[in-house]
Amino acid sequence: MPIRAVLWDIDDTIFDYTGADHAGMQQHLSNEGLPDGYASVGQALGRWRELTDHHWARFAAGETDFQGQRRDRVRSFLGRELSDDEADAWFGRHVVHYEAAWALFPDALPVLDMLAHDYRHGVLSNSSIHNQDRKLRVLGVRDRFEAVVCAVELGLSKPDPAAFHAACEALDLAPHEVAYVGDQPDIDAGGAVAAGLVGIWLDRAGLGGRPELTRITGLDELPGVLRADTRFGAPSTFG
Repeated sequence: MPIRAVLWDIDDTIFDYTGADHAGMQQHLSNEGLPDGYASVGQALGRWRELTDHHWARFAAGETDFQGQRRDRVRSFLGRELSDDEADAWFGRHVVHYEAAWALFPDALPVLDMLAHDYRHGVLSNSSIHNQDRKLRVLGVRDRFEAVVCAVELGLSKPDPAAFHAACEALDLAPHEVAYVGDQPDIDAGGAVAAGLVGIWLDRAGLGGRPELTRITGLDELPGVLRADTRFGAPSTFG
C-alpha cells in the first residue's frame, strides 16, 4: 500500500529551534548579565545547549515533567539553588527573547506547499500541545497539519513505537502508510522505522554515517525521495 501521509517533527526540522534558542539566550544574557563561572557568552551558550539536551533526555525518559526539565536547566546553568518561582521567572524572561526569534527554516514552507496536494500531514513532537500548537499558529502553518500529537499529553515520547502509532491512529492510517521526517537519526528516523513507518533523517549538518537510514540534507530533497518510490503518492484527503 502506498504512503498516504507525512508525519513531521517540528523543532530543528521545520522550525529553527537551535537558531531561535541561541539568539534568544544571547539577548537574555545581554540583559541579565553573564552568570558566575562563565568566561564568555560563547561558553555560556554552549553550556546552555548541553544542559538543554541533557534535561530534555531526562524528560523523554520520564525522569521529570515538562516544567521540571525547564527549572532544572535554569538551576544547572546558573549553578545555584532557586525556588520554582525564581526558576520559572528566569526562564520566562528568556522565553520572551526566544519567541521573538522564532522562524521556519527557508525550505519548510516551499516543501509543505509542494506536498500539500499529494500527502496528508501531521505532527509528532516530544513536547507539549500547548507549546507546539501555539508555535505552529504563530509561524502561520497550523492549518497545514490534520493532527498535532505531543509527548506530554501522550505520556510517552519518541522513539517509543507507541508514540508513532498514536500519531498514525490520529490520522486513521496504518504505520506502513506513513513517512516520518525528523532531525534526529535515532529518536526520529530510527524510531519511526522500528515502529513500522518509513523514517527519513533530515541531516541538515551533513553528518552522514548512517547508511541504514534514508537521509536527506535539506527538505528540498524530500519530494524526490517520496516520489522515487512506487509506494508513494496517494491522493490527499486533507480538508
